[in-house]
Amino acid sequence: MPRPRLIPCLDVAHGRVVKGVSFVGLRDVGDPVELATHYSNGGADELVFLDIAATPEEAATMTAVVARVAEVLSIPFTVGGGVRSVDDASRIIESGADRVSLNSAALADPSLITKIATRYGSQAVVVAIDAGEGVVHSHGGRVATQVATVPWAQRAAECGAGEILLTSIRQDGRRSGYDLELTRAVRDAIAIPVIASGGAGSAAHVAEALAVADAALVASIVHENPEGLAGLRDEIINLGVALRPIGVR
Repeated sequence: MPRPRLIPCLDVAHGRVVKGVSFVGLRDVGDPVELATHYSNGGADELVFLDIAATPEEAATMTAVVARVAEVLSIPFTVGGGVRSVDDASRIIESGADRVSLNSAALADPSLITKIATRYGSQAVVVAIDAGEGVVHSHGGRVATQVATVPWAQRAAECGAGEILLTSIRQDGRRSGYDLELTRAVRDAIAIPVIASGGAGSAAHVAEALAVADAALVASIVHENPEGLAGLRDEIINLGVALRPIGVR
């Protein structure tokens, strides 16, 4: 069995890493390349970058960030936000990212998942699901759809997604723990890995998430002290979670 993964998530807007609560109240927390380097050195298994201000005009900015990050990282990283076509995915992957994350565009056209997976492999496609009140939300978590969360995760897997990145809007940024019930429901319904996201406030929260998911995203808990990631890993391991040792990829 693959060991569970610890994945810092960096929300990027206009070339800077930002953080908020339930997708609002954003504040600047640092340079993406500097933070990526800290997290890699501190034992991150992977990284996720989400361009939450993605627009066609911002595409060049994010591509430049991806290229800069690829120069300094030796661990895999995923980039999402603004990926609306195969060409968008190609731009991100060919700039150095290992995977792209799809959200609103996949909801609008599930065949996009298949098209990108056909070109680059399922392992290069992550479908991000922002979930609240039992349904999927689009446009950065701002617009509720009528699509139920678990059936959408199943369809995304059928279309060729390699992983599901599942964020609880209710829990996001609140540091009160992940939505374990939601995470378990999605994980039990599909055969591909699920990354739990939204709500980490302590090592115990992360350990709880890794008991039901294949990986856990962390953001606020490490953004305020990027040097503390190694310590967080040690706490999680002491709680009985078999993370891979730092330096072993």
